[in-house]
Amino acid sequence: MRRPAPRVISGGRWLLVFSAALLAAIALVVTVSFGQTGRPASGPELPRSCVDTSLVPPAGRTIAVAAGGDFQAALKAAQPGDVITLEAGAKFTGNFTLPNKPGAGWIVVRTAAPDGRLPAPGTRVTPASAGAFPKLISPNGRPVLTAAPGAHHYRFVGLEFTVTPDVAGYDLISLGNRPASAADVPHNLIFDRVYVHGTPTANLRRGIALNSAWTAVVDSHISDVHEIGADSQAIGGWDGPGPFRIVNNHLEGAGENVMFGGADPSLASLVPSDIEIRRNHFVKPLAWRIGDPSYAGRAWTVKNLLELKNARRVLIEGNLFEHNWAHAQGGTAIVFTVRNQDGGAPWSAVEDVTFINNVVRRTGAGIGMHGMDSKPSQPTKRVLIKNNLFEDVSGARWGGGGRLFQLYNGVTDLVIDHNTAFQDGPIIMAEGRPHTGFVYRNNLAPHNEYGIQGTGTAPGKGTLDAYFPGAVVEMNVIVANPYVAQYPPNNFYPASLAAVGFAELTGGNYRLGATSPFLRGGTDRKDIGADLDALAAAMAGTADSRRGGCRRAEND
Repeated sequence: MRRPAPRVISGGRWLLVFSAALLAAIALVVTVSFGQTGRPASGPELPRSCVDTSLVPPAGRTIAVAAGGDFQAALKAAQPGDVITLEAGAKFTGNFTLPNKPGAGWIVVRTAAPDGRLPAPGTRVTPASAGAFPKLISPNGRPVLTAAPGAHHYRFVGLEFTVTPDVAGYDLISLGNRPASAADVPHNLIFDRVYVHGTPTANLRRGIALNSAWTAVVDSHISDVHEIGADSQAIGGWDGPGPFRIVNNHLEGAGENVMFGGADPSLASLVPSDIEIRRNHFVKPLAWRIGDPSYAGRAWTVKNLLELKNARRVLIEGNLFEHNWAHAQGGTAIVFTVRNQDGGAPWSAVEDVTFINNVVRRTGAGIGMHGMDSKPSQPTKRVLIKNNLFEDVSGARWGGGGRLFQLYNGVTDLVIDHNTAFQDGPIIMAEGRPHTGFVYRNNLAPHNEYGIQGTGTAPGKGTLDAYFPGAVVEMNVIVANPYVAQYPPNNFYPASLAAVGFAELTGGNYRLGATSPFLRGGTDRKDIGADLDALAAAMAGTADSRRGGCRRAEND
C-alpha cells in the first residue's frame, strides 16, 4: 500500500513516516494519544442519557377546542393520557400556562388535522407545511406558552407559535426559569414538528427558553428570532439540567442560534448536561447582513451559530452550520468558552464535547475556544473535533480573521482529528495560557500566511513549544507551507491544493482521488482529511441505526 511522503516529497524522510505510523497504531490499540510528556489526552464522554421521543399512544379522552374556544380551560381540564386538539388553521391569542398535573401520563396538544396532513415523523416542517397548524399567538411581550413550576409530560405536535406583528417579545416559549428547587424544574416536554417564529421587523429575544429537564425539540422550524442591542437565540438554556435532544430542526437566531449558559443557574452546581444536537440546519439569513444585496435594513446583533458557556457531555453531530459574519463579534461560527457569567457560578464548565461529522461553511472564522473565564470557573476540557468539513471560512468575504481554530487560555485535552478545511487565515491561532493534552493529526488544510501561530511566537515549532507543550502533531497535510523547516517532520507539505489530488476540487468533491499521495495516509491508515461518506451518512441520519443509545459518535 502506498504511503504519502513527508514535507515536499522527500525520500529521506520515509523512516520518520513509518515510525510515526507505527507509534500511531500502538496509540490506537490503547485508545488514547500521548504527547511528548507521556500524559494521555483523555477523550470526551458522550451523553449518558437520551430523550426518547417515540410517541406514546394516548389512553384517555380527546378534548376538542374549536376556533374561538378556550385553550387554557382545556389545559386545566386535561388529565394524563388525554389529547387536546386545536382546530386546524384557527388562531388562539393569549399567554397560556402548562399546569403541573399529578401522574406520569402524557398530555398531547396537537392540530385537529389528521396525520395525513402533517409531515411524517422524522420530517422537518417548513413554513409552507404549516397550513394545517393552529396558531398560538402572544398579543404582548410575554411568552405565548409558559411551563408552570414542575409542569411535565406535555407533547406538542403540529402547532405554530408566534407573536402579534410588530410586538417586541422576550421568550416566545418559556420552559422554566429561576427554580427554587429541583422540584420546580419543568420536565418531560417534547416539541414535535412545530413552527416557532417571530416577525421580520420586531425584536424577539428567544424562540424557546430551554430551562427544563428531559426536553426535546425535533423536526421543527424556528425562525425570525433577532434583537438589536442584545443576544438572541432560537434555543437558549441556562437554568435546566437536561438531558436535551435538539434534532432535525431549522434554527435561526441572530445572536447565537443555540446557546447553553449565558446566565448563572439558580440551583447550585447546575450544568446543562447530556445534550444531543444532531442533523440541524443552523443559519442566519443574508437579509440580516449589512451590505448584502438582500439586506432588509435592520442591524440585528449577530455573533455566533452555536455557543457553549456552561455545558457538559454534548454530542454535536451531522449538522450544517452556515452564514456567520463579523458584526457584534468577530464572525466565529462555533464557540466553546466557559463562562461564570454573573460571577455566582464558579462550577461553570464546558467539558466532554464531541463535535463530529458536521459541515461549517460561509463564516468569518471556524471554532473558537477559551480554557478559563476571567471569573472563577472550571477549565474547558475533553473536546473532540473530528471528521468535519470547513468550507469558505473567509475573513475576506465574511469579516473577521478567517481563522480555522482560535485557542485561548489553556484548553485541556483537545483532539482535532481527520478534518478537511478551506480557510484564508491561520489554521490555529493561540494566545494566553498553554494548552495541555493537545492532538492535531490527520487533518487537511492550507497553511496560508501564518499556519499554526501564537501571539508573539513564530509559526510552527515556536508556537507549538510555547503554547502546546507535549503536543502530538502528525500526519497532517498542510498545503503551501512556506516554513516547512519550522514544522514537525512527520507531516506533509504539498505545494498547492492541486497537488493534494482531490477527486474534483473545483466541483466541491473533496474526497481524495485515486492518485492522491495521501490516500490511507493517516495514523489509522484512513485517508487524511474528513471521511465525507461518513459525514454525509450522519447528516442524513442513515448512520444512527449502527449506533446504540446516546453513544452514537466514534470518539477514538
